[in-house]
Amino acid sequence: MIRVLLVDDQELVRTGLRALLERDGDIEVVGEASNGRSGVSAAGVHRPDVVLMDLRMPVLDGVSATREVTANPALSSCRVVALTTFDDEELILDVIRAGASGFLLKDISPEELRAGVRTVAGGNALLSPAVTATVLRQLARSTARSPSSDTLKHLTGRETEVLAAVGRGLNNEEIGAALFISPATARTYVSRLLSKLGARDRAQLVVIAFESGLYN
Repeated sequence: MIRVLLVDDQELVRTGLRALLERDGDIEVVGEASNGRSGVSAAGVHRPDVVLMDLRMPVLDGVSATREVTANPALSSCRVVALTTFDDEELILDVIRAGASGFLLKDISPEELRAGVRTVAGGNALLSPAVTATVLRQLARSTARSPSSDTLKHLTGRETEVLAAVGRGLNNEEIGAALFISPATARTYVSRLLSKLGARDRAQLVVIAFESGLYN
């Protein structure tokens, strides 16, 4: 059973999410919170597998709440997913920097919602290539970026290529096809990048790729 905490300031949204998540029987909503501060407290009490975190909330915003949850050693197995809209594109990058494992758009289908929660609960980052590419493309247009030698100097050429592919939102199979390597080899490179760059998961690798100038 996947245990989920809902953090959103709109009760109607929380009620709808609960009904959609619990429909198939393998996901249980163990708690709800109406602002970031109470969300952080609820995470400590319930120890959920996944927190669905709204970004714009009173008392404490979703980015700050995410940072507190992911920085808590007692919640190291808890994964945060941001609930967002395209209007929050700047906040999306901030919340991934804060430790979120990805994001879900609020207009997705019920099936995509449940699949996203299962993906994150299984230890994977939730990064749709289409959504990731759109968000980072918009950010790249508005923000000047140049490659960071400090970040990239410790990487081999192949590791840099894999990091750039992760930054485009590609999964291991897609990276393998793009770089003519096996998915298992791609997975090995991603694991090596996580270790070398001190990243929590693939979501943070996307941010590193963007900030290093590998995404354009």
